[in-house]
Amino acid sequence: MANLLRRLFSTTQPEVSSATAKRMNFNSADLPKIFLPPVNRSMQTLDKSFFHKVVPLAAATISDVKQITNIRKELDNSRDLLRVSPIKPLREDGSAPGAKCLLLRPEIDAKEPTTWSATVERLVKDNLASLRDYELTLTYDDWTMHNILEAILPEIPEEDKETPAGFAQVGHVAHVNLREAYLPYKYIIGQILVDKNPNITTVINKIFDVGTESVFRTFPYEVIAGPDDLDVTVHESGCEFKFNFGKVYWNSRLGTEHARVFELFREGEAVCDVMAGVGPFAVPAGKRKVFVRANDLNPDSYRSLRDAIRSNKVGDFVSASCQDGREFIRTATRELRDNPREARLPSKLKISRKLTKEDMQALRKAADAAAQVLKEPNVFSHYVMNLPASAIEFLDAFHGLYYGREAEFKPHTSKALPLIHLYLFQAKLVTEKEEFQEICERISENIGAEVKLDDPELDMQIRFVRLVAPKKKMFCASFRIPASVAFAEP
Repeated sequence: MANLLRRLFSTTQPEVSSATAKRMNFNSADLPKIFLPPVNRSMQTLDKSFFHKVVPLAAATISDVKQITNIRKELDNSRDLLRVSPIKPLREDGSAPGAKCLLLRPEIDAKEPTTWSATVERLVKDNLASLRDYELTLTYDDWTMHNILEAILPEIPEEDKETPAGFAQVGHVAHVNLREAYLPYKYIIGQILVDKNPNITTVINKIFDVGTESVFRTFPYEVIAGPDDLDVTVHESGCEFKFNFGKVYWNSRLGTEHARVFELFREGEAVCDVMAGVGPFAVPAGKRKVFVRANDLNPDSYRSLRDAIRSNKVGDFVSASCQDGREFIRTATRELRDNPREARLPSKLKISRKLTKEDMQALRKAADAAAQVLKEPNVFSHYVMNLPASAIEFLDAFHGLYYGREAEFKPHTSKALPLIHLYLFQAKLVTEKEEFQEICERISENIGAEVKLDDPELDMQIRFVRLVAPKKKMFCASFRIPASVAFAEP
């Protein structure tokens, strides 16, 4: 029909459609329908053979292979070349030994010159190319995960539509939260995720049973593809972490947030990581020569934290504990005051093969003597409380934490009271100002003193981290312990 209309009404060279003029991939929203896979919304078991399609196109045959580069450039500049990734436009022609052809945009019909651009017309006229029909075969392996999911999942109301193409990846494990409408298709979805993501071998789905989420932020899950193997290895901020994803909390989407906080720490400072998990704040901080006392109540997190400290060689700076967070705040602060640590930073040796054994021993002694000794201060500069569901309830642990130590801080010295980095969930309100106000009120209630954004003594900042649910946000509130709290009589 389109070609017929062109023949009837077109008196000029055809325009290139906006959909194919630009470069696009198979996930493009305006991808021409001829490139979409066949649809089967009743598929209960993944049938890869179903996804076979022949796409009729036009191709420019080039007999002189020496001209391929120039002709391809011309067709690309005129936007006549097929621009759909990952389809490669250069193909074997088959009409003659060594002949090549270039696939053209779908609007071009090899038998209808009225669909040709001026560039195509000139190349044909000058015998540099000839146009022919070309049947492009697409299979399951060609389409993306998104394409296949769109073709098999049920059509649901637009307001609820959310194709589960997004997932969180932790090592070789993909984690999805499937809506109820997609549950009958969970095993197909799992298999497609494995097929289309080479680094994924296991796919799990969170089971939304009310009240089953544990105090350790772990969740019940079901394996929907691959083996039930959740022992993963992940890398973040130049550090390696090994843990069982089913037994500890980890969110790969928070890597930037972890870095934002630990980059606030300065070499030689002391940090108290109250709910440390497997160490995404503590271990990278240790690599930056920051003293960290890290803690987690979950025994599995504690074991993985210790392993990360050892494998990343930060044992001189990072220690691990397995205590209640409230108790840890108090004991770690007291132990830091009474037993600060030291870390030796040995000088680098320049070793020569000409040195004798005695020379080497002398060199090592000299380097050891010249080693820098970094001493842990007896006061924390930062407390990190990364348990957004309930960390705010632990703020009462700061009451009287520095009682009798007023002389160590401003105005008696230049040292400010420690900063608390508190993660918390907050209901979404009409404006951000209202959300900040409610956060301040909640903090004030739990810490036992009025906390305001504009209080110059608190250096308070509230930062949006991520949207957890449509009506639920995650924030990080950073503020100094109020003096009335820190120095209160216990």
